[in-house]
Amino acid sequence: SDVYKRQVYICINETFGVRVIRWVFRQLNKVIKSRRSIRKYKNIEISNDIIEDLIESARFAPSAKNRQPWEFMIVKGKVKNQIADIMLEQLEKSKVSLERKIYNANSSVKATAYVIKEAPILILVFKPNEDNWIIGDSLSIGAAIEHICLRATDLELGSLWIRDIIYTQKEIANLVGKDNMELISAISIGYPDGNRKQRTRKKLNEILEWYDNGK
Repeated sequence: SDVYKRQVYICINETFGVRVIRWVFRQLNKVIKSRRSIRKYKNIEISNDIIEDLIESARFAPSAKNRQPWEFMIVKGKVKNQIADIMLEQLEKSKVSLERKIYNANSSVKATAYVIKEAPILILVFKPNEDNWIIGDSLSIGAAIEHICLRATDLELGSLWIRDIIYTQKEIANLVGKDNMELISAISIGYPDGNRKQRTRKKLNEILEWYDNGK
């Protein structure tokens, strides 16, 4: 009967839908575990459509109070290299690197500057200068950057989430006409040149604790 046919049709569609959802989540899990910090890129241009796709992914990231405090600027060519040079010049002027002073750690600024020069695209990430929202906005922007990195992996692109840019953030913001905002991070994007192995990760039992409230 027609009723039976409709029921069969609905059952098939629901079963297919469940399978599609499971496949999507398997793909998402694969992307999460495949993401790497890429520091070597092929000399291949990236289309504007792909770049906009990456930013569109960031647009859907969660944010505290739905502030969506991020602004992204795409930098290529000469200006991108000038940004790297600003970083290198600051490093050369310092007898002791800012990383050594602040964190007692070896500087990675020089290596990062050369990554920026090699990558075809650099995404600058800005946030408002609002002291009351430093933590909330920073956490929100972290989520948006992660969306970009995961979408890049899904598109077979490589990405590097860059922190070293903060030591010269004022100079770089001035270079690109964003004096009224804080440059909080950057992301290099390009097609990976070679495969990068997964770096060691802490085991689950090292980072997870079950609080049972005494039960």
